[in-house]
Amino acid sequence: MIDWIAFDADDTLWRNEEYYLQGRDEFFKILAKYDLSPEQISEFDRFEVANIPYFGYGVMSFVLSMIELAIDLTAGSIDPRDIQHIIQLGKRMLTHEVVVFQGVEELLKSLAGDYPLMMITKGDLFHQQRKIEESGLRTYFKALEVVSEKDPSVYAEILRRHQIQPDRFLMIGNSLRSDVLPVLELGGWALHLVDHPTWSHEDDPLAESSQERFLEAEGIPQVYDCLMEAGVLQE
Repeated sequence: MIDWIAFDADDTLWRNEEYYLQGRDEFFKILAKYDLSPEQISEFDRFEVANIPYFGYGVMSFVLSMIELAIDLTAGSIDPRDIQHIIQLGKRMLTHEVVVFQGVEELLKSLAGDYPLMMITKGDLFHQQRKIEESGLRTYFKALEVVSEKDPSVYAEILRRHQIQPDRFLMIGNSLRSDVLPVLELGGWALHLVDHPTWSHEDDPLAESSQERFLEAEGIPQVYDCLMEAGVLQE
């Protein structure tokens, strides 16, 4: 049985990755005028991941990585107007409409009456707080955690603070790296949303030894039935 159910936010409760893909495409178009090879431009993916230890996750890290790579690839000759273009791109990403996935509110409503719900999300604090409020979902959650990383030590601290036993905790999310593997390592339950979009950096393979307490559902509309079939929820 489960005492607490936690949800990831970006690409679990609402759309997110598509805005990064659009921003990436716009950035590539900006760089195209500088006679750079496709291989040079495609360095952005590696560059962005390498900057995580410095800038963390989220739009601000994304924009700083674009600016740094643009300066680097053009040997400092990039037009300041293109730097401004990148900054404006980031501002649009920070203020885009929050689009909640189909079935999310119905699922939260069906669970919140019997279980305390928690949201655990990583990224820019200000941006994540804005999305939480604008989503209209805040009322369903007893606890909100905005963290800089999702690894076993971070989850262990959250569970300790809320006095939750790992084997009585369920995490639901789209990322194997952030939402599933760390929780399974602690002895908790994790449900992976297979068909939800995921940044390639978050797509770690699942080890055979991690299968215990691991569940899968295609998307949010299938979560409740999946939990019932697994015997995780109270009858």
